[in-house]
Amino acid sequence: MTREPDDADPTEESLWRPLRRLQAEMDDDIARLYTEAHVEGLRPSFVLELIRLHRRGPMTISELAESVQRTHSAESQKVAAMREAGLVRTEPGPDARSKRITLTERAVALVDRMAAEWRATEAALAELEAEIPYPLSRVVTDIEAALRRRSFHDRIRAKLAEDDSWR
Repeated sequence: MTREPDDADPTEESLWRPLRRLQAEMDDDIARLYTEAHVEGLRPSFVLELIRLHRRGPMTISELAESVQRTHSAESQKVAAMREAGLVRTEPGPDARSKRITLTERAVALVDRMAAEWRATEAALAELEAEIPYPLSRVVTDIEAALRRRSFHDRIRAKLAEDDSWR
């Protein structure tokens, strides 16, 4: 594999940075709806967990993390942010090391609005996907299938084996 000149910045190019930017812009649009509705402290990234807690009841961080398919560490950080925003509270869980997460009255009062936003967002995404020739949900499914054939880890490892800078 040919190396770039030593002064080249490899971060100047990124195939997926536009996707991350697009997702951030779309989340910003959702957050703007909350601001317009005078809903303070609610972030789009909280909605899944808050609705899940409302529908399924109090959970430990581990149970919630498993439910939303996130790591315990990531979920713990999110719970801390939701607690700071006044949307959840934690109390001792079934054992000394765990915490049980419950919604605050404020969060319960917002759940119907969050569910409405979720439904509207999913409908808007379906509308967007109908306008484009290859829907993102199909892209994700196809990428998942390709990664089942050969993992991302193995693909990167093979590329690194060709690069003298990695050795």
